[in-house]
Amino acid sequence: MAGVPKPPDGKQDRAFDSFASHVTRLAGSPLAFGIAVITVIAWAATGPLFHYSDGWQLVINTGTTIVTFLMVFLIQQSQNKDSVALHLKLNELLSSHRAANNQLIGRNSMKPFGNSGSCLNCEFYIRRRRCESGLRYGTGSVPQAVLAIRAIEA
Repeated sequence: MAGVPKPPDGKQDRAFDSFASHVTRLAGSPLAFGIAVITVIAWAATGPLFHYSDGWQLVINTGTTIVTFLMVFLIQQSQNKDSVALHLKLNELLSSHRAANNQLIGRNSMKPFGNSGSCLNCEFYIRRRRCESGLRYGTGSVPQAVLAIRAIEA
């Protein structure tokens, strides 16, 4: 599947995935928000003590930059995991329903039609190609749909 990250398969990947899940759950909790608010209030309260110096400002700037930088990767890992799970669930639902249009299962990106580069034209492009190749909606099995998508993308 193009554009969808692979699920973790190694021991190190599973450890990072587990760590990222725990940290993102904790970071989104009311406790974490409370700690962040208390930290900012404590930092602001020490301003007069340090005469609002450059070093005093550097402490909060450096701390927030480091936390933000690390959280970006952890949140992205959690988003990737959620995206894969969502795609798998949607594919399963589509493949289990006989009348569903299952010809786009496993497809995560569409080529734009013509020179416009607009994805508004993508659905028209896909439908036109299906009609040209004799494909109908809600009739093929999952493997047929995957082959049809590959033929359209080629």
